[in-house]
Amino acid sequence: MLPFGNNNGEQGAAFADVILPLNLAQVLTYGIPIDMQGDVVRGMRVEVPLGRNKLYSGIVHQVHDKKPEGYEVKAIRSIIDEEPIVNEHQLKFWDWIASYYMAAPGEVMQAALPAHLKLMNETRIMWSPEHDDVIYEWSEQAAAAVEELELKTELTMSELRAVTGPRYFTKVLTELLEHEVVIVRDELEEVYKAKKEKVVTLNEKYQSEHALHELFDQLQRAPRQLELLMAYTELSVKYGTVKQAALLDRTGASAAQIKALAEKGIFEVTEVAVDRLGVQKTQKPQEVNYTEAQEKAYEQIGEQFNKHQVVLLEGVTGSGKTLLYINKIKECIAQGKQAIFLLPEIGLTTQLVSRLYAYFGEELGVYHSRFSNNERVEIWEKVRKGDYKVVAGPRSALWLPYDDIGLIIVDEEHDTSYKQKDPAPRFHARDAAIYLAALHKAKVLLGTATPSTESMHNVQGDKYGYVALKERYRGVRMPVIEVIDAKSQQAYRKQGIHMVTPELFSSIEATLKAGKQVILFQNRRGYAPFQLCTICGWIPQCKNCAVSLTYHKSTDKLHCHYCGLRYGVVQACPSCGGNRMQSKSYGTEKLEEEIRQLFPKSRIARMDVDSMRGKESYPRLIEEMSKHKIDILLGTQMVVKGLDFSNVALVGIISADSLLSFPDFRVNERAFHLMEQVSGRAGRVDGAGKVLIQAYNTKHPILSYVKEHDVHGQFRQEIAYRKQFFYPPFTRLIKITFKHRDEQSAINGAMDMADILRENEYIGVQGPVPAMIPRIRNQYIQEIWIKCPRDTKILADVKKDILRLKQDITAQRGLSSLIIIFDVDPM
Repeated sequence: MLPFGNNNGEQGAAFADVILPLNLAQVLTYGIPIDMQGDVVRGMRVEVPLGRNKLYSGIVHQVHDKKPEGYEVKAIRSIIDEEPIVNEHQLKFWDWIASYYMAAPGEVMQAALPAHLKLMNETRIMWSPEHDDVIYEWSEQAAAAVEELELKTELTMSELRAVTGPRYFTKVLTELLEHEVVIVRDELEEVYKAKKEKVVTLNEKYQSEHALHELFDQLQRAPRQLELLMAYTELSVKYGTVKQAALLDRTGASAAQIKALAEKGIFEVTEVAVDRLGVQKTQKPQEVNYTEAQEKAYEQIGEQFNKHQVVLLEGVTGSGKTLLYINKIKECIAQGKQAIFLLPEIGLTTQLVSRLYAYFGEELGVYHSRFSNNERVEIWEKVRKGDYKVVAGPRSALWLPYDDIGLIIVDEEHDTSYKQKDPAPRFHARDAAIYLAALHKAKVLLGTATPSTESMHNVQGDKYGYVALKERYRGVRMPVIEVIDAKSQQAYRKQGIHMVTPELFSSIEATLKAGKQVILFQNRRGYAPFQLCTICGWIPQCKNCAVSLTYHKSTDKLHCHYCGLRYGVVQACPSCGGNRMQSKSYGTEKLEEEIRQLFPKSRIARMDVDSMRGKESYPRLIEEMSKHKIDILLGTQMVVKGLDFSNVALVGIISADSLLSFPDFRVNERAFHLMEQVSGRAGRVDGAGKVLIQAYNTKHPILSYVKEHDVHGQFRQEIAYRKQFFYPPFTRLIKITFKHRDEQSAINGAMDMADILRENEYIGVQGPVPAMIPRIRNQYIQEIWIKCPRDTKILADVKKDILRLKQDITAQRGLSSLIIIFDVDPM
């Protein structure tokens, strides 16, 4: 009989391939014990051993009867779920992500599952009752641990460390083990905890009207208790369920007074699980009212969906694309299907969600990384059970357990934030959404004012449908755009003003006098991107990374934006001893300081990574901006994306040159997108919008396209350039990154792979070369760039070769710690 055979002693579905949340090249096969056969189902979580002492919760990928060869199969220890938490469509989606983006199955699982659905391995020590009658002489530190163990019976290692302190932890654990008074065991700990609230109910014997009247009479001499009873009656009639917190808030009583009534047998207090998400109840959904242009675009979308799975909607900023999305979602829900509304940034969900709730109410779910782990588990469950018909969120929203998707909307489809940079899987949410939709036989609507070159190329090739919405909502005019020579800033230099030209100053002043708001865009955060010794040219560098340090005035420190280290401000140059250190170039903190100096009476706010760290930072700032509690909003790319404020009349782009001088083949496209998108924040309601772009190179061709809002002119120039130099969309790119603490080891590993890959006549291999930032966190970085033709078979074969070479190279002596990272379709 096989050790994992079925009940008849025959070989059956006795093995399971399990995905573990680890960077393993493949799934691992485990045996299914006889008493579990038939209960282990694809998509369930199971508890499995790995190595000597580790336990993991993994996802069952396949159940089969093929016994693996070459190693002894371990058995599944337990089944965690009663039913699968990951469905068939999800597992197929995971497989494609892992295959296309060259990620390990466990890396995909790590990204897809909320943290609290991945059980944690926690070693516990239990008090052994056999030694209760034995008296030991304990050290002072061990005595405290023994007292805690006798009280609680068992402790986790982290709890024991908290009792002993890190200094004595090992000593105490050794002492306990030597005396054999504890039992050590490993188990998986469920980290998700349901949120609970206390609920007050009236004892059954007082439920009748007669008994309740008698109770009121009894409590006449206890006015505080009588008040509690009256408040309870009022709340129960109004809401049904009475929460203790609401009762205390209503009466100003204390929990002790409610407890006293419970002890008298009048109230019963119980704990119940509640919804953390606190979805607000809204009025009935609003009706969608279209302009003539929107009506026409909506009809065309339907026509294009009859011919194509994917349709690109090009709508100028402020054209009302969101209203089209809403009605397409309503259509989808009416067909009994689910819809996904993808957004590039968490910040965009804040403003959009309030609009979507008005239409979809409690059928709308929102999912993003700023939710707590417990909240994410609850959202996961609501999607799995079908409570949410629409889910809005950034790229992570694709991982949820949808059962039947009918429509995926990808808003701002051009945005580079859809590409996951780190960690793996380094997927592009727009492209992944198209594959996920294909699994569900669903449609995809890509919306943007500035289509990506790849999407427009697919339209030209009739792979995507295309609809244009060329006028703003209700015919509002597009903003007037002017390019200002930044050299005119010199007029303010003596006043300590380095970032604002006289023309921009005058426009801001006039806008504020008219009672309107201003947005200023500067694509650098911090106060000054670097300090410079004006005598010898020395620049402070991070000791761990090959980058200059950024000065932040808020902390009065030099920050490394890559490893996070902070340094004191340099007063004297360590190279030449000179004391002439100056700040060069400027970020959002410096811009804020100058604007406050120029407009001391204005209400000013900053929107960048440093100022938006809190969970409520986004919604609070957006609410203040919407209510005109802010006159001037300044910031980085966060102010570009999708914000819709009716009172903004002026947008200023502080430094266009920094956008146009980045060493990347996509630099012109990205600069155009950023400037066009930020200009779209102006004059969205009355058309009285103005955009001022400060630049030293005022003749750059991209600026002329921005001035004319010429999306198609910019595309024609860009696609010609891409074709000439064989860049996407005419090829596929794969970036391979090599990291090692020893620079020569990183170079050797990269050289070995590049030399072998060059033998493939179908591909182009560039490098190895040092990365743009050649050292981060004391790891030296080398890169190889591969250009592959768009032939599916050649691309698949190249990926197989690369994965094989990775194993061969890291198996070499001295290269076992070499980190090799793959990025397919890098941005």
